[in-house]
Amino acid sequence: MWPYHPDLLATPVPRYTSFPTAAEFRPDIGPEDFTAALAQAHGDISLYVHIPFCEKICWYCGCNTGAANRKQRLTSYLDSLHREIELVAARLPHDAQVTRVAFGGGSPNAIAPLDFVRLMDMLTLHFRLENPTISIELDPRTLSQDWGEVVAGIGATHASLGVQTFTPRLQEAIGRIQPLCMIEHSYRMLRKAGIRSMNFDFMYGLPGQTIDDLRESLDLATSFGADRIALFGYAHVPHMIPRQRKIDDSALPDQYERFRMAAIGHHQLSNAGYVPVGFDHFALPGDPLAQAMTAGTLNRNFQGFTEDQAPILIGLGASSISSFPDLLVQNEKNSGRYRMMLSQHRLTAALGVRRSAEDQARGTIIRQLLCQGHAKVAPHLLESALPRLEPYLERKCCVLEDNMLAIEAGGLPYARSIAAAFDPYRQHSPRRFSSAV
Repeated sequence: MWPYHPDLLATPVPRYTSFPTAAEFRPDIGPEDFTAALAQAHGDISLYVHIPFCEKICWYCGCNTGAANRKQRLTSYLDSLHREIELVAARLPHDAQVTRVAFGGGSPNAIAPLDFVRLMDMLTLHFRLENPTISIELDPRTLSQDWGEVVAGIGATHASLGVQTFTPRLQEAIGRIQPLCMIEHSYRMLRKAGIRSMNFDFMYGLPGQTIDDLRESLDLATSFGADRIALFGYAHVPHMIPRQRKIDDSALPDQYERFRMAAIGHHQLSNAGYVPVGFDHFALPGDPLAQAMTAGTLNRNFQGFTEDQAPILIGLGASSISSFPDLLVQNEKNSGRYRMMLSQHRLTAALGVRRSAEDQARGTIIRQLLCQGHAKVAPHLLESALPRLEPYLERKCCVLEDNMLAIEAGGLPYARSIAAAFDPYRQHSPRRFSSAV
């Protein structure tokens, strides 16, 4: 097992899907800034399309999503999303080409299959799509048979199923009941529809969860032949996510048990032939994510670890975040205000942060540490980070030689904490984050 240093895990840290993180977003970034960034978005770009609805709301979920129980609200949202697609595409240079489209949420299959096809048609009509890789997140509880035809029709090759756990009593504890037969049906249907890279999301640290529960779920996932497995620690933050108050926090595993679960899960999946990707992702050797890890080209964005190399990500939909080299910008989070602004043909950028040259340099170090496990650090940045790095260097979680900082095998669970040493915003941010493991 990895060496356990509870004092090094005591401080919660961000997941670093961007730098600066969303905790630093401010309301002084708006539509004009977004428009200016779009005008300079030449070359390859990726799109993320957010569907903030689910037919059933899970108690643990921290996503910006609501119940899909009012058809008029869904219709109004999709009309607004279509309008946003037109507005954003019209502001892009002619040489901007989309190489990847990711649909997430919420659950994209919370909307009707025909509505989803119309949404894809809008993207095809207004953006220059260059044989893009298409991925989609799906909820197996509401994945009807006609979604197989939709997935095949749009040419999606990547799909992610939110499994979380196969243990029935744990599913009840987190408000996500989905029998094994439901996952089996979804898996077979999506494979038949042409999905080549199938991801299963799992969680450890659930209320009442045991090591055996986790082992059994991961065994089932590998027996399915999932190409990717994401194993996340459940973040219990009811002060930020009120729906989590339905979860019995008295039954949550303690820090040591969480650590054991992460270590045992990592060991089990590695022994099953999966390539560890960062700390909490795993992929079969033939999967593009594992190949990117092996080749040293692994990247990280708001969807987590990815093989996507596009330098620009444009988010569409309420709360979506767009990433440019020198700017991060987030759409209006409230879907009502989002719809109102687009009814006036206005872009909805409401928050963001400019990325200074130093921010970009620090972001590169953080990304390289998390993706490649090592980073070359400029002397002035190393000097400012060294006091926070010392405890990790002393415990051999990482090593430093000639300004090259490398995370050791036993330091893998501390990777985010080590990366946080290069984040000056963490010293004064009032926001509370999830546990590092």
